[in-house]
Amino acid sequence: MKLYVVGIGPGSFENMTVRAVNALKECDVIAGYTVYCDLVRPHFPDKDYISTPMMGEEKRVKMALDKCQEGKNVCLICSGDAGVYGLAGLAVSMAEDLGSKGHMADDGECEEKIQVEIIPGVTAAISGAALLGAPLIHDFCFISLSDRLTPWELIEKRLRLAAEADMTIVLYNPESKSRAGYLRKACDILLEACDGSRVCGVAGEIGREGEYCHVMSLNDLRDYTADMFTTVFIGSSGTRQVGDKMVTPRGYESEK
Repeated sequence: MKLYVVGIGPGSFENMTVRAVNALKECDVIAGYTVYCDLVRPHFPDKDYISTPMMGEEKRVKMALDKCQEGKNVCLICSGDAGVYGLAGLAVSMAEDLGSKGHMADDGECEEKIQVEIIPGVTAAISGAALLGAPLIHDFCFISLSDRLTPWELIEKRLRLAAEADMTIVLYNPESKSRAGYLRKACDILLEACDGSRVCGVAGEIGREGEYCHVMSLNDLRDYTADMFTTVFIGSSGTRQVGDKMVTPRGYESEK
């Protein structure tokens, strides 16, 4: 019995890694957020599926582990990479807790500990950067604007320090129906240290129907309407617009 925690990339079959596809082919059960299960179901229609809505992460992992205890090999799927704002940490921790408590089989013997294997995927920063050009050629960081699990005061601190460090910043979870205006607040914080002409970009519905990307200034980004399927890129002071693309110089002689 094994739990594979699988990053399925941005959503399209073509953007999944070979390891991810092989795990999904070989498993008995696929567990995940309802939207993600719907993305992979057409390619793996013969699997049993377990799905929960948004914010059901702990329940989802427990249900996947329960299936493992029944002797099934399970793929717990996440968009992008399971280790970047995904369920890898929760899965490893909950499986370890389950193993430390022990689980008795019907014959009274302690069952084998569930093995957890993390299978990496293409996170939105990477797939979105490919649409926008080359914004991540030099140092960069990820910051999530969701304050569901992180206090907003800490998010503000991270934004200020990242702006001061002058590297490209990738924003995940910029806005949702319950967090309207968060991207504007983040831009206001960045504008304390960054010029309003700073080159920025957005990418959305990456690898899915309706895929888009746009390059704009930080001032324009402040008024942009984003959602949970938007990934935001704020360039460093060296990032420039080349045609309709973003390019952050690496420092090669030919770039000077």
